Order: sequence, then structure tokens, then C-alpha cells
Amino acid sequence: MTHVDNTDLDSLAAQARAFGPLSAAEVEALLTRVRARDDPASHRLVEHHLDAVFDVALAHRDQGIDVGDLYQEGTLAALVAISEYANRGGAAAGLRGFVSRVVSAHLEDAIQAEVIERETEAAFVRDTERYEAVEVQMRHELGRSPTPLELAAVLEWPQERVEVIGEILAEARGMHDSEILTYLDDA
Repeated sequence: MTHVDNTDLDSLAAQARAFGPLSAAEVEALLTRVRARDDPASHRLVEHHLDAVFDVALAHRDQGIDVGDLYQEGTLAALVAISEYANRGGAAAGLRGFVSRVVSAHLEDAIQAEVIERETEAAFVRDTERYEAVEVQMRHELGRSPTPLELAAVLEWPQERVEVIGEILAEARGMHDSEILTYLDDA
């Protein structure tokens, strides 16, 4: 972790720990107000649970999402958790544990979604590279550009997928070519 990262983490920790604990009576009174749709009461409960959110975010670090992003996601999850807990008529004593569990589950879902997104992107890059390699090889073998149907047969993909990847590559190549032309025009 760099100095900047430590500074950011220290700042988050200070923010999370800025609000001291509430008594059970205060929590109960705030929960009653939340049930009556009192937004300031809800926000106050969130503020007093930011330390729990921060602890859960720290417990989920090194899993592909920045602690600051986890903390932000966790803060939103805490708001939802407090509202749900109040509406269920939960007692003050169980709120902290409930918030921690909801935040943890939410962050685990966010991390899983991030993993799936990265895997999907990596698979798309691999497919694009394979498409290009096959396209170049077929162009040399055929003496012309292969049709989407011919590419689909060699790649063993549905023709629609070949067409979509082909369009994306054509657009990317067009953007790259226009950037080169702009550079050459400036030279």
C-alpha cells in the first residue's frame, strides 16, 4: 500500500469513527422515528454505523475492489439495512449485527459481480483476438475477406456473434485510423 493509499484509508477510518456509540435508548428512539419515515433519524443511524461499514469494507479488501468503493457501497447498504430493520420492528440491540450482515452480503455480491465482469471482459478480449487471427489467416488463404458465415464456421460461433464482434472491431479500427490521420495531419 502506498503513502497515498494509507492517507486515504486513514481519512476513511477517521470519517467512520467520527461518531461515537449511541445508547440503546437513543437507537430505539431513532428506529421509531425511522419507522415514521424520518430521514434525519435514518441518516443519524447510518452515521453511527459507519465504523461497522468500514470494518466490513476492510474485511473484504484485496478482492478486486478499492476499500473506498467498498465503503461507499457499504454505506448505501447500511441505509437500506437500517430502513428494513426499522420496518421489521427490530430491537435496538440487534441493529449493529444486522447492519454488518447486510453490508457484508452486499459487498460480497458487489465483489462477485466485479469478478464476473472482469472474466467477461477477458473472455471478450480473447474472442476478439481469436477473431482477428482467424480473419487474417482466412484472408491469406482465400485471397479476400471472409464472410461472416465463413468466419462463424471456422470459429464455431453463431453468425450473430461473429457479426457483433466484427462490427466492434471495425469501429475500433476506424477510431484508431482516424487518430493516426489526426497525428499525421499535425506532423
